[in-house]
Amino acid sequence: MAPRNKEQEQEVLNWISAVLGEPVTNSAYEDYLKDGIVLCKLINKLAPGSVKKIQERGTNFQLMENIQRFQAAIKKYGVPEEEIFQTADLFERRNIPQVTLCLYALGRITQKHPEWTGPQLGPKMADKNERTFTEEQLRAHESELNLQMGFNKGASQSGHGGFGNTRHM
Repeated sequence: MAPRNKEQEQEVLNWISAVLGEPVTNSAYEDYLKDGIVLCKLINKLAPGSVKKIQERGTNFQLMENIQRFQAAIKKYGVPEEEIFQTADLFERRNIPQVTLCLYALGRITQKHPEWTGPQLGPKMADKNERTFTEEQLRAHESELNLQMGFNKGASQSGHGGFGNTRHM
């Protein structure tokens, strides 16, 4: 498990606060996010209507459902499944760095959604940079490639001591 990065956690909290337009409570990072309420509000700000029902209070099971709704919503929003934390990572504090990684991924994905013009989290994503080459340009390098790939005018490695030869001292 990766060590926790308090600086990144603070960046995430600042971003959530900026997106929601409300101050972050003074509770610990994992306690602030644990019930999933903030996370559901966050995805609803980024993509309105993503989470239809947010359980404001209730049993642990009902609060864990908030986290699961958030996870389903961010997957639909475009966060790759391998970057989404498990419910227990947050709710049972098993892997808080994975939660942070997931929220960074969400921040990164917001940059791909042109309708989101609010606060950003993390580095700016690179724009697609496609290049096209003519057939002539592609062929111009074929002769160079042969030299790079060890083309050595018919020489071979025969006689260069293969397997099974003993070393004479």
